[in-house]
Amino acid sequence: MTANELRRKFIDFFKSKGHAEIKSASLIPDNDPTVLFTTAGMHPLVPYLLGEKHPQGRRLTDYQKCIRTGDIDEVGDPVHLTFFEMLGNWSLGDYFKKESIGFSFEFLTSPEWLNIPVNRLAVTVFAGDADAPFDEEAFEEWRKHGIPENHIAKLPKKDNWWGPAGETGPCGPDTEIFYWTGPDPVPEVFDPSNKLWVEIWNNVFMQYFKNADGKFEQLKQKNVDTGMGVERVTAILQGKSSCYDTEIFKPLFDELDKIRGLAEAPAERTRSERIIVEHMRAATFIMADGITPGKVDQAYVLRRLIRRAIREAKKLGIEAEFTAKMAQVVIDSYKAVYPELEANEKMILEEFDREEK
Repeated sequence: MTANELRRKFIDFFKSKGHAEIKSASLIPDNDPTVLFTTAGMHPLVPYLLGEKHPQGRRLTDYQKCIRTGDIDEVGDPVHLTFFEMLGNWSLGDYFKKESIGFSFEFLTSPEWLNIPVNRLAVTVFAGDADAPFDEEAFEEWRKHGIPENHIAKLPKKDNWWGPAGETGPCGPDTEIFYWTGPDPVPEVFDPSNKLWVEIWNNVFMQYFKNADGKFEQLKQKNVDTGMGVERVTAILQGKSSCYDTEIFKPLFDELDKIRGLAEAPAERTRSERIIVEHMRAATFIMADGITPGKVDQAYVLRRLIRRAIREAKKLGIEAEFTAKMAQVVIDSYKAVYPELEANEKMILEEFDREEK
């Protein structure tokens, strides 16, 4: 299954469950001055998570562009990216844990949808602390769906609590879904620290609001916010060990090989190659939302991504200008899904040329 097919299947599944499809918002947040970029699908929806009525109803689904640089040093390993697409489904005060977990389980395991074997799945739930109790409801729902207790881990807030996105805002316990990417047999006991267990979906149960004093208050409207990574799940569905081995990055690697004058693709991609294609994709999407390289805030993050890609290119012996060529591949690959890339094509290519010079 390709990334395009996964994206469409996800939306179709949740539309069949009464969700309205909403458009991906900009990478530049409207509603949260505490972050530079949209790091999750919830950013554009903050007003609605706090009780404002959404024009398309209380059940929503989308795919959302995201940027996260917190673990930028991990980029180049099989799963970490600065730019990624997040598939999401939302309940704004409508359904809660039971339905959310049921939808996730059905989409992942049903032959009609992703048909993932149940024995290759494991989950984590919030263990509880002084701010909030153990999430027994989520634990019991997973058991009802046939996830054995030894494939359910109870973890603390640092692992199983989402948000707020900034200093204050909606937040709550989450349940994370993992897939075993290693060889058979699947381990009898789920160990979340084993990197062969890869997180693919996170269901956040927004029950609380963290105020400026650091206290957690119950939200009047309880919401569900989920996120599934397109790149990670595409790799899993294709039996690949890395996001970079899928068709998502192939056109960029092909262009990089062409720029380097390679007659054929290398048997294995180096970390430098992976960083270049990843950062060029991220930088192109940031520019498509109106940011150009500069000295502060989003503009400086963009500049650093471009310079990091150029530095890695020099390690590979690339001296000629190449960034605009790579950006063109990103535009051509994604313009049907994200039309803002084509709309800003001229500006993007000119800015890459200027910054690289």
